[in-house]
Amino acid sequence: MATDRRSCWSAVRSTTGGRSCRSLVASRPANTAVTYDRRGRGDSGDTAPYAVEREIEDLAAVVGAVGGHAYALGVSSGAVLAAEAVTRGVPISGLVLVEPPFILDDSRQPMPPDFADRLRELVAQDRHGDAIELFLTTTVEMPVEVVAPVRSAPMWKDLESLAPTMAYDINLMGDFRIPQHWADAATLPTLVVDGGVSRQWRRETAQTVADALPDGRRVTMDGHPHDVDPEVLGPIIAAFLEELRSTPPDARSLRQLAQPGA
Repeated sequence: MATDRRSCWSAVRSTTGGRSCRSLVASRPANTAVTYDRRGRGDSGDTAPYAVEREIEDLAAVVGAVGGHAYALGVSSGAVLAAEAVTRGVPISGLVLVEPPFILDDSRQPMPPDFADRLRELVAQDRHGDAIELFLTTTVEMPVEVVAPVRSAPMWKDLESLAPTMAYDINLMGDFRIPQHWADAATLPTLVVDGGVSRQWRRETAQTVADALPDGRRVTMDGHPHDVDPEVLGPIIAAFLEELRSTPPDARSLRQLAQPGA
């Protein structure tokens, strides 16, 4: 598993910039972080068959590498992985979840039930570009006319390298509903972040996730889309970590801290 230890600020840039598929774990209490390539991506290896449990073991290993307790940042499906890891006992003390992509109403098309199988079929046929296009147009809702010119861009080869792992994200999301056990098992302070000009369903989902978690809170990056700008997200994370570090664990919840005059 490929990891990279650096300052928290530069780690946020690495995790969120461009089309990175890295995830971030920040040590507690030191202001350092480790980013890592998720299973099968970047410089990390892979072992078939895929299982969500193996990804959670990977994250647990990274937490162990930074001292055994940490804060975690996850973007999109990575947010779901981080929160699910907490419910399975990975020692994470605080979460930042950026637009977990649950589909909670009919404001967007539901995911086809055979979608992961369709992605795997295309990869098996060595049609990695077609698999990525299918993922972008169906999951990300990127118009076909927008994807077409991107296929000629230098970045497309990097995207194609992710094709064998795209089905992993679909497996991780399950039925694309918020897992019921999160309300009882994900009780740690959690910041749910969304972009102010993201699609409406993403923004509404962010609020629903924050409301569903016992110690959740939502922050919106006004004027910003789903693609995270590290220059905007970085200060939000820094303020969140400072808030947690300066408050005794049993003193007040995030919701209390968010109240005027608290």
